[in-house]
Amino acid sequence: MDAMTWTFGLLLLQAAYVFGCGTPAVQPDTGRVVNGEDARPHSWPWQISLQVKHGSRYHHTCGGTLVGPRWVLTAGHCIWPGDIYRVVLGEHDMSTQEGTEQIRDVLHIIVHPKWDIDFVADGNDLALLKLDKSPIMTDSVGVACLPEAGELLPPGTACYISGWGNLYTHGPMPDKLQQALLPVVGHGVCSQSDWWGSFVKTTMICAGGDVVSGCNGDSGGPLNCLGQDGRWFVHGVTSFVSSRTCNEVKKPTVFTRISAFREWLSDIMLHY
Repeated sequence: MDAMTWTFGLLLLQAAYVFGCGTPAVQPDTGRVVNGEDARPHSWPWQISLQVKHGSRYHHTCGGTLVGPRWVLTAGHCIWPGDIYRVVLGEHDMSTQEGTEQIRDVLHIIVHPKWDIDFVADGNDLALLKLDKSPIMTDSVGVACLPEAGELLPPGTACYISGWGNLYTHGPMPDKLQQALLPVVGHGVCSQSDWWGSFVKTTMICAGGDVVSGCNGDSGGPLNCLGQDGRWFVHGVTSFVSSRTCNEVKKPTVFTRISAFREWLSDIMLHY
């Protein structure tokens, strides 16, 4: 690495540090959300739209989280070999050009080596995407904070899912980013036989399980939880919901628990 490249990389890291993680310029609206609602524009600035190329056009397929100047975290099940993806940052309303969007190509895709599409309940539903170049950090684009390795959220913790997923089972995809309050469900409850049973591993987080849940298209997106220090931490990557209906009692949305994979994430981001 030459001196200029090293200096530029250091400046990018400093820029990310100056803006800080988990501190949106626009504060999210955290009044109680019953069935999901339009998010306050750009209040989740680490939320990205992962888009796949069909013909000559790109279409939203999954959510994701900006976790480093050039790194996006999404779900392993969002990635299919041979498909071409791009990442749109600073997005809110898909139906209009707002001037805040930044588009980046994906340089590398690293799916967790133990992810298996045929065995979703085994977990490890993660993928890291390295962008071709860093986005410019603005009020609309920022980096999420990640939890410490092994950190567990207490049951009942108020977290928010965000995404452009279907508004309800087989329903329409919204133009505007949605958010919904999903309280954390403890593993001891979520793994009971009349809940998710053995489908839920300790490397996962359950949240919701009443009238609100994730839905198709939310996959890969963040579970946003407010830390005690006032910063927002992304604790989960949206993995799966009930195959029968998105909003099913005792079938909370299941997320890959990021704190169980900090070593893998750090290793990938350091060596790629």
